[in-house]
Amino acid sequence: MKARRRSVAGALAVLAIGGVAAVAVAHDNPALSDAGPANTKVAGISSPDKLSPQLGESTVAQGSNPLENPSAAIGYYGYYSDGQMVPAPGAVQSPGHNVEASKSEPDKNTYLVVGGQHGADASYDYGTHFLYQGHELTGPTGGSYITRVNLDADAAHRVTKMAEFEADGTTPIPAIDGSTWDPFAQRMLYTTEGGANGGVVQATLDYPSTVNALWGVLGQGGYEGIQSDGSGNLYIVEDIGGAAGATSTHAKQPNSFLYRFLPYDATDLTQGGKLQVLQLGSLAHAGPIVFHPNQAEADIQSQDVADEHTYGKTFETTWLTIHDTAVTGTATAFNANTHAMAAGGTPFKRPENGQFQPGSRFKTFFFDETGDTNSLSEAGAAHGAFGSIMKLTQDPRKDAGTLQLFYLADVAQAGFDNVTFYDRTHLIAVQDMGDTLHAQINALDSAFLFDAVGDYTHGARPVKILAEGRDPSATTDSALFTLGAGFQNEGDNEITGMHLSNGDPTPSGLLGAANPKPFSHDWRLFFTHQHGDNVTSEIIPAESG
Repeated sequence: MKARRRSVAGALAVLAIGGVAAVAVAHDNPALSDAGPANTKVAGISSPDKLSPQLGESTVAQGSNPLENPSAAIGYYGYYSDGQMVPAPGAVQSPGHNVEASKSEPDKNTYLVVGGQHGADASYDYGTHFLYQGHELTGPTGGSYITRVNLDADAAHRVTKMAEFEADGTTPIPAIDGSTWDPFAQRMLYTTEGGANGGVVQATLDYPSTVNALWGVLGQGGYEGIQSDGSGNLYIVEDIGGAAGATSTHAKQPNSFLYRFLPYDATDLTQGGKLQVLQLGSLAHAGPIVFHPNQAEADIQSQDVADEHTYGKTFETTWLTIHDTAVTGTATAFNANTHAMAAGGTPFKRPENGQFQPGSRFKTFFFDETGDTNSLSEAGAAHGAFGSIMKLTQDPRKDAGTLQLFYLADVAQAGFDNVTFYDRTHLIAVQDMGDTLHAQINALDSAFLFDAVGDYTHGARPVKILAEGRDPSATTDSALFTLGAGFQNEGDNEITGMHLSNGDPTPSGLLGAANPKPFSHDWRLFFTHQHGDNVTSEIIPAESG
């Protein structure tokens, strides 16, 4: 099967890379055809995914996969043990027991090819191909957990719980959103979007994983996306919803920041470093674009926010140091979001993830904004209500750079979440609109392929490569979520963890270091249908013949 996949993929990769002029927009690309309209949200009706005709998908794990090493609180890949997977007839809520089990929601995927790894069974050969996840929702212990899907293993060893508590054995792991492998520190880095309770934890790779919080080093905030550059500097994308305006009641004040961490020792993050925030110079007035406390309406409708979401405008950027462990030490936690505001960092409308463009020598960084996830947002597309993709250009050794709008989303493409590069010049961005917007526009989430060197100024559109469906479990949850009384799981599926990598654990394998070759030379593409059955899939070339 693997040989056939690579053979088909080789032809696909030639079309995707060699058959398109560098300046062509993605919708002119013959390699991946449009998947068709988004799936609609219909009460009581589930629907399958729709993919580009050239693509297929294969399940690598789902929520009901048992862990090889369950605990009292966690028994399965995507479920806690506080209820039944499928509610029994007549089941009622009782203390400590929900009608249905809480879903843990595995989030961003990180793929690695490494040998010598272990698991709960000391006699088992665990192979070399692994997919790591943190889980976004907490369970009965008040914490979350980390899993590893073994892509080489049998069913009994398929999913391993790597850690349920931090290194002290008693502190629960916080809810996790993002993840990345840091080849310099030789640690997995997991982010938690917890605001003043969020931050970054690092974890050793092998089983059992030792987990330590880095609150005093990297600070705390609504951290989600995290990536390393070629020098071991970390780029962190923050996602915090701001305040509504006095008049713009369905819109939110830009309240989240883009951070860069310069470690003193890239091989040991506990040695500390400098945390910086990105600042944009205003085009509308003298000085930078900053957050204004208690002025939500003014910020939502500001000329600065409009300029940020206007094609062709270029902003001068600089990185400002907001915390230095050489001054404060590494023991005391600090609120990075508060520090960013006080220092004059520039807020964005819920950015979530970012990635360096391959071949750019870490000089070009694309990141997306989710926006307001509400079709009634008074901000409108012109003020970023539906999100965007931004392009930061810089010399990573310096503080100065420039930022431009790459793509302005409309309501049908709102809520960009994960991003990953498909090849050197094509970027995949996926949606997480949320149930409110799903219902408002009668559409579920999709994934889009963009030409990273294309021009979308004049209305060009990306290729929709995936129109996500909704599994029966998510359909049921969507209907029952509002009832409470034990029906606590969020409905509908979202696309998360879209991740293309060859699994190289060295600095050469950093996302953005090598030019991706989809479906060949061990380059593999994964994503998770979060909520519902929490299925993690691998995207593969469609069967031919």
